[in-house]
Amino acid sequence: MIPENRPLSMVAALATMESMTSEHITNTGSVMANHGSIQTPAQTQLRQDGSSNGGPSERKRDLRWRPAMLHPASLRVLLPWITSIIGISSALCLVIAWFPSTVWNTPIVSSDAPAHYYFIRRLLDEGLGAALHLWPHNSFYPPLFHVCAYFVIKIAALFGVQCSIYAAFNITWIIASGVMFPSGMLVLCRYFLQRWNRGNPISNLISRISQASPTSESSSVSESSNVSNQQVSSAVNRQYNATFVLQNLIGLFVPVFAVSSVCHPYGLLNAGPLIAFGFATSLLPFLIAATLRLFDAIAAREHIVKWLAITAIAGVVCLVAHPRIAFTYALILVPFIVLRLPWKLILGAFIAMCVGAVAFVALMLTSFKSDRWANPASWFHSHQPSKNLWESISFCFTDGLDGFPAILFALLLIAGTVAAFVCAFRRAAVRSSDSLSAAVSTVAPAFSADADALVSDAAVSAPGVSPVSTSGLPAASCSDAADVSLFAPSEPSRPRRNDRLRDVIALTAAFLLVTLVYVCTVTLVGALPNIISSPWYRDENRIMTMLPLVALPLLVIGVNALSECVSVCAASASFVPSASSFSAKNSASSVPSLSSASAVSSVKNVSFASNWIGPIAAFLVIAILAVSAQIVCPSRTAARDAIIAHSSLNQSDPNEQLTEQKITVLRKVMERTGTQATIISDPLNGSMYAETLFNASMLYPIINARTDVPSVPFGKVETAFASGDGQQVLGTVCPLTDAPEYFLTMGDQAQSLQSFPYRAQYDSFHNEELIDAYVDGGTLVKVADYSQYGQGWALYRFGCAD
Repeated sequence: MIPENRPLSMVAALATMESMTSEHITNTGSVMANHGSIQTPAQTQLRQDGSSNGGPSERKRDLRWRPAMLHPASLRVLLPWITSIIGISSALCLVIAWFPSTVWNTPIVSSDAPAHYYFIRRLLDEGLGAALHLWPHNSFYPPLFHVCAYFVIKIAALFGVQCSIYAAFNITWIIASGVMFPSGMLVLCRYFLQRWNRGNPISNLISRISQASPTSESSSVSESSNVSNQQVSSAVNRQYNATFVLQNLIGLFVPVFAVSSVCHPYGLLNAGPLIAFGFATSLLPFLIAATLRLFDAIAAREHIVKWLAITAIAGVVCLVAHPRIAFTYALILVPFIVLRLPWKLILGAFIAMCVGAVAFVALMLTSFKSDRWANPASWFHSHQPSKNLWESISFCFTDGLDGFPAILFALLLIAGTVAAFVCAFRRAAVRSSDSLSAAVSTVAPAFSADADALVSDAAVSAPGVSPVSTSGLPAASCSDAADVSLFAPSEPSRPRRNDRLRDVIALTAAFLLVTLVYVCTVTLVGALPNIISSPWYRDENRIMTMLPLVALPLLVIGVNALSECVSVCAASASFVPSASSFSAKNSASSVPSLSSASAVSSVKNVSFASNWIGPIAAFLVIAILAVSAQIVCPSRTAARDAIIAHSSLNQSDPNEQLTEQKITVLRKVMERTGTQATIISDPLNGSMYAETLFNASMLYPIINARTDVPSVPFGKVETAFASGDGQQVLGTVCPLTDAPEYFLTMGDQAQSLQSFPYRAQYDSFHNEELIDAYVDGGTLVKVADYSQYGQGWALYRFGCAD
């Protein structure tokens, strides 16, 4: 055997054995995790030869190689940061551009908005100590959003800027929605990308070629063979670069996709607004990613304490933002728990969930009195379906997008999921194949000593790399999945068996669970849908927020799988040595040998075709989707228009919560009463906004002050006022504070608040006959008449002896 021909025969053998996946021949090239480059034994030998021989050509090649190794290293360090910054900045710009400008100086006039403004006001008045009892009756409400708004005001004050409650509210929402949520989705999606892209079949095939030269004969390797090996190893680097670039290109668009759907964050700002739940949703991707990392650590039995601590901290933060986010967290994590944890931990997790469910039921039974608990079909009796079955299902598969972007998203989601399953199942089938000899005989019936030496050489592992398995060598196809060989630096452990299949099944199951809950909420009626959707109050807006959390990761790995299929198909078509390239120097061995030029040409063709066709196609598709989703977005525009309408003071109905007339009246009231006097009024007429507009002391600063809580004045005042007994009224109202007490009338309850289930408790506050009786008896004394703004509008003072 001529030593210098040995590498060429190995190239030929590997070219005919391209169907071998990396499960059977592991990548023995070392991945320089810190520098992001791949260094093969051939390259190392070439540099050693150049140093020992001192030849000028070898030294020149060595000098030329060093800059080539430094540039990819810098690229791999900087590119993730660059794409992350660009993607998150783009998402932030989209959120700011969408945000209604009308709510910077006036409040959002909706059911929950006054409460959130009041919580911020209370923190400003009483300090951070009020964070644990924000409700007017001093019970707990999740304070994280309001604490952040409080710090925005305080930090602005340090720079001499006076920031209003509304401005702090808006800034906090923009940071959570435009920075935290897209950042969290990027972290979550990149986690799945790293698990999927740990290896690539083409890189493993080419790296076998670059490692084929045995170290025992390295001293006799010819210059042409060294050049070939150097070019082959460059192809490996280029292929690895292509996979790396694709991950970052997809990561570039993930933050944009995160804020492209009306599902979140826009819907919750319009509904209520459900600020605390939306804030928790924006933080949830970090918790999910940390939990999945914890599962990896448990499987590898390393770094468990580290990831347990990170997960615990993220969980506490999310619970402080809103405890009900635990239901969303549990729903999404259930498939991952089942597929990735040992059975003892699975049992423990489900026991914990059952305990939590029992505690939730106990809380609901004790907090909300009702005679319908035993009849789930009667729960949410006022709820009406908003979509038919097809509309609700299509909404989930389109992630709440509109028009062409919705169709493209659904097609990519479905096609990508199918491709991911094909890749994952194909890889699992390859792993289970148990006959190497049968497959080898199909490709090359008789191997020469060169081929035998090649297999034995490939079986010798580099330090820390498992030896080659010699079983199960199936034929290649375009659906052959990449095996795991190129580790991401952040991965704490070696890959487990069938990781891809586990991830695809778990993500698909989580998506289907979210779809089920959404369909039960917006389409189905009856006992079972009520029970399934009850943790989210059967509220469509809360459940919509779960869709991006499962749809985007599934889309990302689906697009990646499609790109991989295209790359493998391109490689299969390009890496086919021509018949004229073979020579019959060793007819007895039946092993074809390639010329050096032909071998390098084949490798170059594989590198170019398989490296960039898939990533370029994936980039174009996701770029079109990302751009079109910003152009065709009527749902987001409708949400913005609704918020603008809610914050407008030009209302056709004079009894709406806030109008120009009511703002004028509330300003005049505050000029007369000051900020210390207690003012009683029906909060559903909009008077509650005086708390944050003018720093008034309203007895009812929110629409639901809770009358069923003991030792608070709200229920007592309502009962006394409705009694018609002036002495009872004064005996209840006068001891409230040492300052004067006033009563304000501003018409009937707003039409937009008629859905409030406890609105009847305030009926006595706009009963004109009862009010006139109290005036006649001296219980109330009129101090200001505002009838020019609305019929019956007036300010009264209670006849207390003060």
